[in-house]
Amino acid sequence: MWFFKDKEKEDQVLSYINGVTTSKPGVSLVYSMPSRNLSLRLEGLQEKDSGPYTCSVNVQDKKGNPSGHSIKTLELNVLVPPAPPSCRLQGVPRVGANVTLSCQSPRSKPAVQYQWDRQLPSFQTFFAPVLDVIRGSLSLTNLSSSMAGVYVCKAHNEVGTAQCNVTLEVSTGPGAAVVAGAVVGTLVGLGLLAGLVLLYHRRGKALEEPANDIKEDAIAPRTLPWPKSSDTISKNGTLSSVTSARALRPPHGPPRPGALTPTPSLSSQALPSPRLPTTDGANPQPISPIPGGVSSSGLSRMGAVPVMVPAQSQAGSLV
Repeated sequence: MWFFKDKEKEDQVLSYINGVTTSKPGVSLVYSMPSRNLSLRLEGLQEKDSGPYTCSVNVQDKKGNPSGHSIKTLELNVLVPPAPPSCRLQGVPRVGANVTLSCQSPRSKPAVQYQWDRQLPSFQTFFAPVLDVIRGSLSLTNLSSSMAGVYVCKAHNEVGTAQCNVTLEVSTGPGAAVVAGAVVGTLVGLGLLAGLVLLYHRRGKALEEPANDIKEDAIAPRTLPWPKSSDTISKNGTLSSVTSARALRPPHGPPRPGALTPTPSLSSQALPSPRLPTTDGANPQPISPIPGGVSSSGLSRMGAVPVMVPAQSQAGSLV
């Protein structure tokens, strides 16, 4: 009898008792019975058929009584060839960039090893350190146009080989990151230019303000620049006419009895000059007459009345 023990239980797969053979599908004896060779044949093996197989032999005498017993166990390890691997390209294949070609088989027993070759345009085999035979990766650095071609990955173990391929096309244009950076830089530059134009426009408006605006805190002049030779002075129609200094001068010769001396307005008079200091024994200095030949004391004796003349600002308004 043959038994197979899996992880859960032990099953009988074949028996030969009293000349009758019983077995499960795909299980048979190599030699016809009776024979001393009890080899077992298994057809259509699967990975699940791996495990311990036990052969048990019971010998009987002519009377049918057990005369001997023998048992033997052997381990069956079913190997699995590599399943077709999958090839992938990781990275952006452009000039000067780095990419990685990866290859992976989903199932194999024992574990597979990998080999990368370039088939076209010229054959080339890769080795470590650019090739990782365990993980199946191939690292290509500093790409150039001559590195383009068809790359084939072979996954192999003791019982089989499987392969896949990938086509590498090296681009000479800028990468997506470079294009994105150029677009962002252009937008930032346009924004700065618009800001400068707006700032210049506002600054130009500030410079265009009128330079001759009247200031509210302007100080009026202390004296009025009246022309000496004018008979009547008018400032934007706001001041009355003033008697000319010539009219205040007396005619040649002594005045006639009963003649009236015109009284000048205060606007035509100048402030009296300050008196000079006198010294003992010296005659006092005479008071300088005002324009017109009449002193302020004389005007007072003649009955002249002081008149307050309003001052005038630069814009012609009264202060």
